[in-house]
Amino acid sequence: MTTVAFLGTGTMGAPMARNLLAHGFAVRAWNRTRARADELAADGATVTDTPAEAADGADLLVTMLLDADATVAAGGAAAAALPAGTPWVQMATIGLEGLAKVAAVAGGTTLVDAPVLGTRAPAEQGTLTVLAAAPEEVRDRVRPVFDAVGGRTLWLGTDAARGDGTRVKLAANNWVLSLTNAVGESIALAEALGVDPHLFLEAIEGGAVDSPYAHLKGSAILDGDFTPAFTVDGARKDAGLIAEAAGELRLDVAEAVRARFTRAAAAGHGSQDMAAAYYASFRG
Repeated sequence: MTTVAFLGTGTMGAPMARNLLAHGFAVRAWNRTRARADELAADGATVTDTPAEAADGADLLVTMLLDADATVAAGGAAAAALPAGTPWVQMATIGLEGLAKVAAVAGGTTLVDAPVLGTRAPAEQGTLTVLAAAPEEVRDRVRPVFDAVGGRTLWLGTDAARGDGTRVKLAANNWVLSLTNAVGESIALAEALGVDPHLFLEAIEGGAVDSPYAHLKGSAILDGDFTPAFTVDGARKDAGLIAEAAGELRLDVAEAVRARFTRAAAAGHGSQDMAAAYYASFRG
């Protein structure tokens, strides 16, 4: 039985760890707030008090933590307790600078850059898309992990430290965050123009500009259901990573998107689903 040290059992990490357990992996779980990891004990996970304890006896290390600082701190502590060559599979969205910091503390582990596309529901269903960069010699060792948590793995290179998985993830997230805000703005505009905003979704349905995602987020806004699949705060963090990676490139839409998430968070919607960026459309 392959043993996985799994660090970070939040909204995304917990269902990913459950899918690993369901596929026959032994999981040693750690989370900064232990209560979040304790929920996995009923599924068969061994819950640990420290990242190093989670790494004890593990064949693989997986990190799914909030940001680069948390990943460096917890992942670095776990990596120091692992034998040389053990794969460290970094699956969170931490940006290019964050990945460079992780590479600097990876020690003798073999780093795998593997952020995922998808939110809570795909994580629960095991249908995430894994954007992976890893040396050829380690791919067979990590592929079963990807098959357990995802419906598709896109192999993007052999140099994990270059971060081609992270680079594609940032481009994809730029699209997702922009579309989320465009849906919210369009609904707010329909309301301001005095028409039923449901008609906006009806108008695009089935056409070339239609998108299942537009209906998903649009329905959430219209129903007032902001149960978080991915929070405004998380989206704001990712928007910052996109701006950081863009450097001198002008991304006017991305800058506006980041500002909208910042306004929505300031208005008290940070812990709600990112569809709550809709509220950034209103003054005051």
